[in-house]
Amino acid sequence: MIIVAVVAVAAYFGGRALGLWGADDGRLKLYGNVEIREVQLGFRVGGRIDRILVDEGDMVKPGEVLARLDTRPIDDRLAGADARYEAASASASRDVNGLRPQEIGSARAAVTAAEARLAEARRQFDRRRALVDKGFISRADVQTAEAEVQAATAALATARNQLSLAEEGVRAEDRAASAATRNVAEAERRAVQTDLSDAYLIAVEGGQVLTRAREAGAIVQPGQTVLTLALTQPVRVRAYVSGADLPKIRPGMSVTVSTDGTTQTWPAKIGFISGVAEFTPKTVQTEQLRTDLVYRVRLTVEDPTGALRQGQPVTVHVPASGKR
Repeated sequence: MIIVAVVAVAAYFGGRALGLWGADDGRLKLYGNVEIREVQLGFRVGGRIDRILVDEGDMVKPGEVLARLDTRPIDDRLAGADARYEAASASASRDVNGLRPQEIGSARAAVTAAEARLAEARRQFDRRRALVDKGFISRADVQTAEAEVQAATAALATARNQLSLAEEGVRAEDRAASAATRNVAEAERRAVQTDLSDAYLIAVEGGQVLTRAREAGAIVQPGQTVLTLALTQPVRVRAYVSGADLPKIRPGMSVTVSTDGTTQTWPAKIGFISGVAEFTPKTVQTEQLRTDLVYRVRLTVEDPTGALRQGQPVTVHVPASGKR
């Protein structure tokens, strides 16, 4: 009987220590820890680290530049991509706008000149054909004049075709091809611009630098960890509640959080209650409590000064039923 009583008392106070039973004043106490939230930061592109601008323990703000790579190789690539885009853009604009009026005028003048040459070739041919019948010239001279007429006729046809192309402009297929070439060049330029922005390691959220894994001058591969950042805001606490006490809490409920060594308390809200039961963490040594099922609870704590530390044990004070 004595042994049973001792075990019962141990189970009771063990449950109180875990927060599975209610407190004497009618309020429920839950015990938990500040969640450890870390992020491994690295560059999305590889290269040589030029500078690391923070050290371990520094507090950083969202948008702050933490480190940067040597950007000279990327700058050279961007210059080439800009040149290719400008050339492709100029070609596409030329195909859309067509030839200038001066160029069309030149094509018309070429047609006029070809017509004049053909008229002169025909006149010479007619004159020589009349002379050959009188025996003044040889038949070879007539054949030469006839060949000149044929050449002038072909030149006139070519000039007229060139004028027609100039007036009609570039074919739709050619315009589409030049536009596609410009789009490819633009996409390549954007890709290099993205690589240039990725050469700067920027904090997405505020936090504290935990580790500085690389130093300036080191060659890093894409995704390789350079800094480890602890996310300090918002502060979240993980605790557990027994099935018997589960009806006493609800999402959105206002609670308070305290920690050992100080009388200060922090306001908090219950944000998530797991819908799946799990075994009590093994930190509880009582065999009976190890097999008890509990539900995980996540709370968000208002701690603007950053007094709470990640992993720190805390006590969650839940008001009596009916109070918020």
